[in-house]
Amino acid sequence: MPRAVYVLALGVFAMVTSEFVVAGLMPQMAAGLDATVPQIGYLITAFAAAMSLGGPFLAVAVLRLRPKRALAVLFVVFLLGNVLAATAPGYGVMLVARVVTGMASQAFFGTAVSLCAQLTRPEVRGRAVAVLMNGLMLGTLLGLPVSTVIGERLGWRAAFWVITGLAAVAALCTLAGVPDAPHAGGGGSLREEMGVFRNRRLWRALSTSTCVIGATFCAFSYFHPILTEVTGFGGGTVPLLLIGYGAATVIGNNIVGRLADRHAVAVLLFGLVLNLFFLTGFALLAHLKAPTVVFMMGVGLVGVTMNPAMVTRVQRVGNARPLVNTVHSSFITFGVLIGSSIGGLAIADFGLRAPLWLGAGLAAVGALTLVPDVLIKPMRMTEDGRGARREARVMSS
Repeated sequence: MPRAVYVLALGVFAMVTSEFVVAGLMPQMAAGLDATVPQIGYLITAFAAAMSLGGPFLAVAVLRLRPKRALAVLFVVFLLGNVLAATAPGYGVMLVARVVTGMASQAFFGTAVSLCAQLTRPEVRGRAVAVLMNGLMLGTLLGLPVSTVIGERLGWRAAFWVITGLAAVAALCTLAGVPDAPHAGGGGSLREEMGVFRNRRLWRALSTSTCVIGATFCAFSYFHPILTEVTGFGGGTVPLLLIGYGAATVIGNNIVGRLADRHAVAVLLFGLVLNLFFLTGFALLAHLKAPTVVFMMGVGLVGVTMNPAMVTRVQRVGNARPLVNTVHSSFITFGVLIGSSIGGLAIADFGLRAPLWLGAGLAAVGALTLVPDVLIKPMRMTEDGRGARREARVMSS
């Protein structure tokens, strides 16, 4: 595995930590910005919306640049946004800062995934994406709690300054440790880049990714109230369970990365079926502690860990260029928005188990989107066999 892939993972870690830092510092930020806690919550939504909707536009803006230069530009934009967040005098400025950093993060993910494809052999690209996505998993597992502790001890602005320093280190490591690869795809025009989106198989692959992540975040977004109010765990136990969940995602991510190159569709189908089972079991037995822990860890193993297989499938039916990868990241973020929003809406009418049932439903829909791909391969093999028999008859005559 090229060293550059690990360097890119450091950049992902810094940006994911920035994405989640608000969630751990809501009361402090509300007091410091003279805002309400729900308003601070909107900063998380703004970041995700900027990633989903604005990231592709920023990716188009750096489309003609070589990957290393594009990453440098995106680091500068991200750092400016994070400095703006650390120095924000009021809520409005903070909102702008979150939009800027969200757009930069999404475009960075797409460009980094594309560069991974350029730097590695085809047979190990799934593993390379898994290494890159470890930055995401570790950002959730370590970045969020560490930044929360810093914010609680030194103030919420200090947390943003630490993330800025981490991103600056990642930028310097990228400049020093990532080769100046040629432009992915030769620097084609925007029309040529957009042409791939006429492929219906690509849209089906993108919708699968949305369902995979939506199913997981429908449940994950409400783990804390489910574990405390339904299962009966104490507040001090929940962080330990979330750390266990994060460890499960790291393990699952690396397993999927090793299988994704040869069996992307099969891995996705198996993962969605397992997630359907785990979420259904979680919903049925959420009042029992032992089964809840098992099902929760199962969701960690087969939820967001499908990223390497999702990326591999999208690159095969589309291409491995930055725009496709950024749009794919937007569909993944859209899954986060869908899962967290419909889960929250369902709780009011159907209780805290509702997000688990909705997550199971999204997993089932995701599995259905894979059916055409599962059927296409046997059909092609049958057609190839018929062609071979016809050719043999012609040769014998």
